Amino acid sequence: MPEWPGNLPRNAFKQALASGARQVGLWCGMASPISAEILAGAGFDWIVIDGEHAPNGIATLLPQLQAMRGGTAEPVFRVPWNEPVIIKRALDVGARSLLIPFVQNADEARKAVAATRYPPLGIRGVSVAPRANDYGRIQNYHRNAHLDICVLVQVETRAALKEIEAIAAVEGVDGIFLGPSDLAADFGHLGNPKHPEAQAAIRDAATRIRTGGKAAGTLSGSADDAEALFEMGYNFTAVGSDVGILARNAEALAARFRRK
Repeated sequence: MPEWPGNLPRNAFKQALASGARQVGLWCGMASPISAEILAGAGFDWIVIDGEHAPNGIATLLPQLQAMRGGTAEPVFRVPWNEPVIIKRALDVGARSLLIPFVQNADEARKAVAATRYPPLGIRGVSVAPRANDYGRIQNYHRNAHLDICVLVQVETRAALKEIEAIAAVEGVDGIFLGPSDLAADFGHLGNPKHPEAQAAIRDAATRIRTGGKAAGTLSGSADDAEALFEMGYNFTAVGSDVGILARNAEALAARFRRK
């Protein structure tokens, strides 16, 4: 194995995905550095900071990355769209693991990867000393940054399901993430990802993604359902969310003491 370059930090999550190791994750949508800090040290392997369906942008991403530094979990930023300017800005402030939504085919997957690579490997714009390279302290960062960046692409439609093998063949894609709610909606079962048709597609996708040599990921709001997903072959699965943990546990506590 070649020597790791300079003082480039190692992305343990990216390496774990490459080895096929089970990685337990959590969704983080509260846009709060305090909750992010609490969750980062809880023992999860990865935590999604959601920029698609939660009120997160670059200004809220940065303090959450700072708060999660030193925790057990790798921050994974879900960008709002497969758009190179958004991806560039997220990378520059230090998000080195990205989840790209609504990737429909291999061409869109290649565009996502290109947005994370400096020329000649891609089109990422060059900033001399962003937070991503510790303000200029990481040796040869621009030459080696792609070694540490984890690119996860999200498949969430029937059309994208047909393209799994082609997407998996794209160099630079570290994992394919299945969006169960959007997939169920595309099948005509809005709000019901447990519909047998959606579940059959979810099961089949895991096998095809792993056969294609990529890590397979998804999410669930139930610990029992998450265990079943791991058994299906998904090796990085989010097992809940900060919003769900707060809301359901708060409701349960209130219900316990509410006067009848």
